[in-house]
Amino acid sequence: MAKPTKHYGKWRIRWSDERGCRKSESFDSKEDADFYLKKYEVEVEEIKRGIRKRNSLQLSAGKKRYTFNQTTEYWLKKKAHTKRSLKDDVSILRKHLSPFFGEYYLEEIGVETVDKFQIRLNSLKPKTVSNILTLLISILNLAKELEWIEKVPAIKKPKVDICSTDYKYLKTSGEVTNFLRSAKQVGEYNYTLYLMALSTGLRQGELAALVWSDIDFPNQVIRVNKSFRGPTKSGRSRVVPILDNLLNDLKAWRLKNPSSLIFPNQKGNMHSPGARVFKQHFKETLGIAGFESKKIGRKEVHYITFHGLRHTFASHWMMNGGDIFKLQKILGHQDISITMRYAHLSPNAFQSDLNRFDCFSAVSTLDNLISLQKK
Repeated sequence: MAKPTKHYGKWRIRWSDERGCRKSESFDSKEDADFYLKKYEVEVEEIKRGIRKRNSLQLSAGKKRYTFNQTTEYWLKKKAHTKRSLKDDVSILRKHLSPFFGEYYLEEIGVETVDKFQIRLNSLKPKTVSNILTLLISILNLAKELEWIEKVPAIKKPKVDICSTDYKYLKTSGEVTNFLRSAKQVGEYNYTLYLMALSTGLRQGELAALVWSDIDFPNQVIRVNKSFRGPTKSGRSRVVPILDNLLNDLKAWRLKNPSSLIFPNQKGNMHSPGARVFKQHFKETLGIAGFESKKIGRKEVHYITFHGLRHTFASHWMMNGGDIFKLQKILGHQDISITMRYAHLSPNAFQSDLNRFDCFSAVSTLDNLISLQKK
């Protein structure tokens, strides 16, 4: 039978809950430790026999216990509204986290429990699994801040190749030209918006939030400081050059569009993320250009998405000999490793390094000369 043991000046008890998960708790006196050990063992046995429901266990040594669902409710009310990825996070909670962890008490969520959960995610991509576990860690960190748990278990996320080249973009200048010609058939508004996306690498929300006062025509730069819900993804402002291929079209659009927003919707307001110009009109443009979509299960997968225009800008920047550090600043990446996914497209990426170790050749030549002299 388990007994309390001395542990850093306190008395620690250990027991297994009704799921077989190992638990521990420390007390100032041996008397309290003995009492709660017997109490927990009886409670576990009652749960196993069906006499007691798990949810009826509310107190641990006089302290209220919180379930994962209770923590999630707090997170949604107090924290979630500040996140750009709220829609994705709610989806992760509904599909993955709440069905598994919902009724668990926070202190029951340990490494072993998370390992069992991860087995369920084996069929998902590493990036998806990483996103799910990142949200789990965030919610548990909130619980720790609220002092609902003492510590957050060590959760290992799968390694994700952030430099992966698995992204879709318009690969040749011919594809870009074909796409823009097709956009003109849909409308001048669409053409100008898509041209700007292709020529600046701006994100959907950044384009939607742009106003004419952000444009500095004399210096040919754009000040990017807003998105759909306020700040940019990085939370920082940046300056993006207006390339020559965009300048005249943007000036012409300025004369035709009196609104303060560069790309307003029909009511003169900012577009939403699901706006037709980013979805249906974009799909229509791809169709006119002859870029076929594919059916994967029930899902229709297009040649590129609107975000693919950003990938196209970055890819062609590198293919045309652009500097990767300038590209990082233009795209607003805080970490250069994210920008490095485009590095392989540079035609001269390693040209200046091919003779980096000529000293080795010199040593080899010297060895050959010595060998010939000996003969």
